[in-house]
Amino acid sequence: MTTSMRHRVPSIAQIESQAFRRQQLAFCVLALFVIAVLLLLHTLFASLLGEPSGWVIFLLGLSFSAKIVEVLWLQGQSDGISERTAHLETALSSIGIFALAVALAFLTNRDDSPYFVLLAIPILQCAYHCGLFQTLLAVVGSVGMIFWWSVHYFMLHPPARRTEYLESGMIAVIYALMGPLVWYLVDQLNRKQASLYEKMTELELARESLVEQEKLAAVGRFASGIAHEIRNPVAMIVSSLATASYPEGSSIEREEMFAIAAREARRLEKLTGDFLTYARPSRPQRSQIALADILHHVAEVSRVRASGGSIDVACGPVDDSVVEIDAAQVEGALLNLSLNAIDATPAGGKVKLRSLSENGTVRIDVENSGMQISEENLSRIFEPFFTTKPGGTGLGLAIARGVAMAHGGNLWVSSNSDGSVVFTMTLAR
Repeated sequence: MTTSMRHRVPSIAQIESQAFRRQQLAFCVLALFVIAVLLLLHTLFASLLGEPSGWVIFLLGLSFSAKIVEVLWLQGQSDGISERTAHLETALSSIGIFALAVALAFLTNRDDSPYFVLLAIPILQCAYHCGLFQTLLAVVGSVGMIFWWSVHYFMLHPPARRTEYLESGMIAVIYALMGPLVWYLVDQLNRKQASLYEKMTELELARESLVEQEKLAAVGRFASGIAHEIRNPVAMIVSSLATASYPEGSSIEREEMFAIAAREARRLEKLTGDFLTYARPSRPQRSQIALADILHHVAEVSRVRASGGSIDVACGPVDDSVVEIDAAQVEGALLNLSLNAIDATPAGGKVKLRSLSENGTVRIDVENSGMQISEENLSRIFEPFFTTKPGGTGLGLAIARGVAMAHGGNLWVSSNSDGSVVFTMTLAR
């Protein structure tokens, strides 16, 4: 099992430990409830059962307090309980309740002691936390105690009543059926839990394997994209320099080839710069800045590109809030979105930049009046190296989305229709 999976899927021992803790808490609450009810009934029906003596009240109060302490201890074991501690806890709790029932029977000295109902709790505890042998041992001990008490009582207070033995036999049958049946049901649940855990482990391993395969595939696509994008400018540089080296070539032709090589070299430099920005994005260096200043600056720079196509670049409405961001990164991402919007806008069209603060985030929209993005391209526009522009690297939108996510936000196409294509960027304030 890998380290990452161990952090996500708890071990079967941890699951069983937490289950024991919850179940034992339930048994403690059950014991507290039964003790309280028995004392209340003893008090309400004192004419039949006799007034509870001081020793009875003391013993019940002591047991009640012990169970409260046990509950507090169990609540404090949030990290789980070891198997050895769980067995010791079960044994002590079961023996303590058994001893309480016997002691109360002696103190009340009745042939039909109501406190023998407490003996059901150790049987249930053993059925939940122990094996079949221990459960049967608890059943035999409880049933034997009930019959022994009947024999003991009528030896001291003859004559014996057969009905009392019949009642003891009925209780014995109930306990004898209850213990093994509960153990069987719990055992089946534990088996199903173990099987489910095994399947969860297999599923997690399969998921991790798929994630690793997807990572390798993504690396392969990235490497393929890099090789494809670099190959063309390198080929142009090699070809231009080879042509310029021909002795029979004219000086004008050489200058043209050198110019082509220089242009492709600059393109290659920009390409590698984009690669590094995408592959190793720097952490935002945040500072307080007015968002309006960034948007107005992006609009001014964009107008220079837009002027050649008679495209109007408008800025507003703009939120006047001050945000804590990396101004250079956000400005670069917005400028990329704005220039893309200009490229997608026909002559005489319009590009709009606007912002709005909402729910602790800043929303920035860059809208163009061009044609809608096709469904096929829309699903891929944020993929690295995907581009529909000649000479584009296909990294601009991927980098812009990375900037937005590094600032606690995101980038997506919020509207896509003819005449209104909107890219929306959100940033945490």
